[in-house]
Amino acid sequence: MAANSAAVQPGRVRILKEASKSAGQNMGPVVYWMFRDQRVRDNWALIHAVEQAHKANVPVAVAFNLFDQFLGAKARQLGFMLRGLRQLHRDLEETHQIPFFLFRGNAEDTIPNFVSECGASLLVTDFSPLREVRKCKEEICKRVSDFVTIHEVDAHNVVPLWAASEKLEYSARTMRSKINKKLPEYLIEFPMLQPPVTKWVGASRLIDWDSLIDEVLRKGAEVPEIDWCEPGEKAAMEVLMGSKNGFLTKRLKGYSSDRNNPLKPRGLSGLSPYLHFGQISAQRCALEARSIRKLCPEAVDAFVEELIVRRELADNFCFYQPHYDSLQGAWEWARKTLMDHAFDKREHIYTKEQLEKAQTADPLWNASQLEMVYYGKMHGFMRMYWAKKILEWTRGPEEALEISIYLNNKYEIDGRDPNGYVGCMWSVCGVHDQGWKERPIFGKIRYMNYAGCKRKFDVDGYIAYVKRLGETKKRKAESLLGRKAKELCTY
Repeated sequence: MAANSAAVQPGRVRILKEASKSAGQNMGPVVYWMFRDQRVRDNWALIHAVEQAHKANVPVAVAFNLFDQFLGAKARQLGFMLRGLRQLHRDLEETHQIPFFLFRGNAEDTIPNFVSECGASLLVTDFSPLREVRKCKEEICKRVSDFVTIHEVDAHNVVPLWAASEKLEYSARTMRSKINKKLPEYLIEFPMLQPPVTKWVGASRLIDWDSLIDEVLRKGAEVPEIDWCEPGEKAAMEVLMGSKNGFLTKRLKGYSSDRNNPLKPRGLSGLSPYLHFGQISAQRCALEARSIRKLCPEAVDAFVEELIVRRELADNFCFYQPHYDSLQGAWEWARKTLMDHAFDKREHIYTKEQLEKAQTADPLWNASQLEMVYYGKMHGFMRMYWAKKILEWTRGPEEALEISIYLNNKYEIDGRDPNGYVGCMWSVCGVHDQGWKERPIFGKIRYMNYAGCKRKFDVDGYIAYVKRLGETKKRKAESLLGRKAKELCTY
């Protein structure tokens, strides 16, 4: 069921819970529980929350709940997220006069408690297809008062998930036509975010961002932060449209040819960390790309295919397939072929620890694993090779899938994401793919090998590139330790 809305298309909003109105009941504030779309600009959920507050002549606030260890996130992911949220907090309160509240603990406790404390009558939430968030949302629906309405807004996808398709799609081919049919309706310019008409009563709570970030970095130090991408909305727009090295302004032309070459990381957009944390809208990226399509039609079409069709296909899979991270989630042909070959003899069998430390006999695979460890982002082409070799080197497809998801979630800056789960499921379980010529271990799952990589790019050059990354990382770590030692000596 869709909620009525003017600025936000009705199809973008779902009612999760309808309040039961009682005579004489006063309307309370609107609370927007932000989690997947962490931005002020181009945010349909925030626009909807403010608009609903205007209609009811009530104040609006943004609440965010920090999960300390969400699906294995470490300093790398949480540091990036918190630095972006610190900027968002300042922008919301100083520029838009909207208070921002940060909570820690279980959202199924903190969010209903806050809704109750401030007497809110409407809770607006982001959409996510991941089961942990959906379970949490179901619990929140149960715990808030029956006088509270809950709206869910898909501000992450260009075409809202439920508008794009009502079922699990088999492949990009079946999804593409459905998305393209809806794009004229949904790929539109955003309205301006209006300032609240009614001010929030009482001050928002002080947030000690420095202490919070220090604590998170200390707890998750096993996977340190990366320095190649600066967090926040402004940095995201600079990567997209910057005059120095923006993707659409300076690097778009080579996208079609360079994006499958692991030696050309700058050939990629570099937007995935920002898209993952919602620090930039995919819709904004698509609008800007389409506006310059006549300059590079092939590159823009390839970018929009990845940005919209492939990303939304991943959300579709995780939403409509409850087993999106297990062998049960594969199509029947893939499960059968994998189980038929589960006990085939393997030349090598490696443990999770050996794989994590890049201790295999394959220097190319080791380089891909170390690129992820050092850089926080493995090149997309290498990620396919990486996951397929894990299938070849472990005791069976279940273990291969489990290890690939574990490593992806731990080291990738954009891990714990539908794209990551689907990438592993595609590589190991043939999701969104077809059956190929049968062979040992893989069965009919698409095969990749070292020789094939050598035909596509300079393998030795890639291995040398990752080695340089590691040396740079080591020098920076030593320099940081040296500075800290000097600081300690001055006390």
